[in-house]
Amino acid sequence: MSLSSVRKVLWVLVGIAALALGWLLLWSDYRADSARSEADPAFVAEFELTDHQGMVRTEDDFAGRWMLIFFGFTNCPDVCPTTLSEVAAVMEGLGADAAKVQPIFITIDPERDTPTALADYVPLFDAGIIGLTGTPEQIAQTSETFPIFFERIEEASAPDGYTMGHTSHLFLFDPDTGFAESWPYGTSAEEILADLRERI
Repeated sequence: MSLSSVRKVLWVLVGIAALALGWLLLWSDYRADSARSEADPAFVAEFELTDHQGMVRTEDDFAGRWMLIFFGFTNCPDVCPTTLSEVAAVMEGLGADAAKVQPIFITIDPERDTPTALADYVPLFDAGIIGLTGTPEQIAQTSETFPIFFERIEEASAPDGYTMGHTSHLFLFDPDTGFAESWPYGTSAEEILADLRERI
């Protein structure tokens, strides 16, 4: 084999080695990104709102505890009271572990759901639920950090002539405020309780 042929073979081998190294580096980056994506929560709970006792609350107030968060409104005829009743059943079923979980009800109707209105509403469920409200701007900002939807719907037969359409999922956040799970409307308290017990 001539010297020029040897050089060509060597250059080919160098090229193959460079391609292999590049592929390995890209694969390592991909694996690292995948591992981060699997480890990181889809989103975290973020809010600064006023509770039903007039105190300003943020997610930091509940650090170290699991949070069950539901968005709704006090004039809701069925979905909200049904879901909050399920939450109450879950809290009762947790027994001593209930201290590790904070149920939170965030209104999407701040025009009517003042701290006073929430103070009349959330204790009806007897589950230690904290009601949160704020200005329309604060509620809108909070909704942007959660995958929720809500809208005002004009309805002559409803209180004050309108009702609210909204996402009806119950969200669970871990003690670091990272998203852990969600359950659609109609999920039984027994199913939620079983899932929650496995986690905490």
